[in-house]
Amino acid sequence: MMTVSPKKHTRRRFLQTSAGALSAGLMTPYVFTADAQDADKPKSKNDRFRIGAIGMRYQGTVIAKKALEYGDVVAICDVDRQIAEKAREDFGGKADLYGDYRKMLRRDDIDVVTIGTPDHWHTAIAVAACRAGKDVYCEKPLTLTVDEGKLLCRVVEETGAVLQVGSWQRSDHRFRLACEMVQSGRIGKLKRVDVVLGKNVTGGPFRVESPPPHLNWELWQGQTPEVPYIQQRCHYTFRWWYEYSGGQMTDWGAHHMDIAQWGAGMQHTGPVEIDGRATFPHVPDGYNVALKFDAQMVYPNGVILTVTDTGRNGVMFTGESGRIFVNRGTVSGKPIEDLAQSPFAREDFKLYRHDNLSRPPRMGKLDSIVNHMGNFFDCIKTRRTPISDVVSQQRSVTVCHLANISMRLGRKLRWDPQKELFVGDDEANAWLSRPQREPYEVPA
Repeated sequence: MMTVSPKKHTRRRFLQTSAGALSAGLMTPYVFTADAQDADKPKSKNDRFRIGAIGMRYQGTVIAKKALEYGDVVAICDVDRQIAEKAREDFGGKADLYGDYRKMLRRDDIDVVTIGTPDHWHTAIAVAACRAGKDVYCEKPLTLTVDEGKLLCRVVEETGAVLQVGSWQRSDHRFRLACEMVQSGRIGKLKRVDVVLGKNVTGGPFRVESPPPHLNWELWQGQTPEVPYIQQRCHYTFRWWYEYSGGQMTDWGAHHMDIAQWGAGMQHTGPVEIDGRATFPHVPDGYNVALKFDAQMVYPNGVILTVTDTGRNGVMFTGESGRIFVNRGTVSGKPIEDLAQSPFAREDFKLYRHDNLSRPPRMGKLDSIVNHMGNFFDCIKTRRTPISDVVSQQRSVTVCHLANISMRLGRKLRWDPQKELFVGDDEANAWLSRPQREPYEVPA
C-alpha cells in the first residue's frame, strides 16, 4: 500500500486541527509563477483553503464558485485559453493560469482541486491530484470505464485523500427523503426501481476543420483516439460521443442510477444480470450515442432496475405496499402524503450523517437543504468520508457503463459484483477498459 508523504501528512494534520481552513491566491499565464516556498510558511487560524480549478467550461466554473465560500481559487487550468482567461476574470483577475494540469499540480501550496473537465479526463486528473497530496472535488460521471473506477478507489485509499463526486442529488432533500423512506420500509419490501433519463442528442455529419489557435486540441483529446478537429466533439457536446463519455446513460445516469442504488441499499454492489437494447446512428463524423435505449438489471436480492430514455425524468421506487417518485422538482406518492400523519424525523435518517460544520441546517429537523460542497470541505477538516464518496460513486457509474456495454454488444450479460467482472465472457470483459493513447494513459 502506498504511504502518505511527510509533507502531505503535515498538511493533513494541520487541516484536522485548524479551526479555519486554508489559503489564498490564484493561477499563472500558462507558465508556473507561484512561489513554491509559500507552501511552507506558517498558516494562521484565519487562513483559507487554496484551490486549483481544472476545466472551466460551465460546470467547472459552477463548482469552483461554490468552493469560494470555503477558500480562494489560486490557480485555473484549461486547455482552451479563452475559457481560462474568462474564468480568471470571473474569479477576480489574480489567478495563475495553466494549460496543463500537471504543471499546476506541482504547486505545494494548493490544498484542494476541483475537476470540471470532460469525462475522459476525470480519472487521470483525480489520480494525479490525490498522489500530489490534494483533496479532490470531481464532477460526475466519475470515470470513462469500469477499470478506471477500480484504480481510482485504490488510489484514494492509498493516499488518504478526500474525494467528493459532484453527484449532488444525494444532498438534495427530495432525493434524500425518498431513499431514507425506502430504506425504512415505508413502501414495504422493495420490488423494482424505474429510472428515466431522457433522449440522447442526435446530429451530424459535422464539418472537419482546423482547431482554433486558443485550443490545445492534442491535449484535449488526451487518452482517446486522435481524430481531426470537429467543433461538436468539444466543450458541452462531447457527451454525445462514446469516445469521451456515454450519452445520457452516464450523464443523467450518474445522478439517477446513483439514487436508485442508494435507495435500494445497493450502493456498494451491483447487478448480476444486465440486458440492454439500443439502436444507434451510423452518421460519419456525427454523434454516435444511442438513438433509443433501455436496459433491465437484476440485483442479487431480486430487485429489478430498469432504465430508459422515454417517460418522465426521475426515479420511481415500487414496493409491496407503495410507490415513491422523485426528481429534481418533486417527491411524491401516498407514503409521502402519509407523512402528515406519520412524520419522518431526522433521527430516522440512516444513510449518511451530516456534521454541517461549514453551514448549519436551514430547514429544521429534516435537514432539508444540505450543501454538497460544504460537506466536502467539512470532510477535509474532519477526514471523514463525504456523502458522494469514491466507492459508492464508482459503483454507480459502473452500472451506467454496464448498461452501455450490454447495449453496444446487443446481448444479455452476467456480472459478478464482487469480482467486478463479467461471468465467463472475455468479449464483454474486454470492454471494461479501452486502449489509451500515448502519452496520456491513466497512470496505474
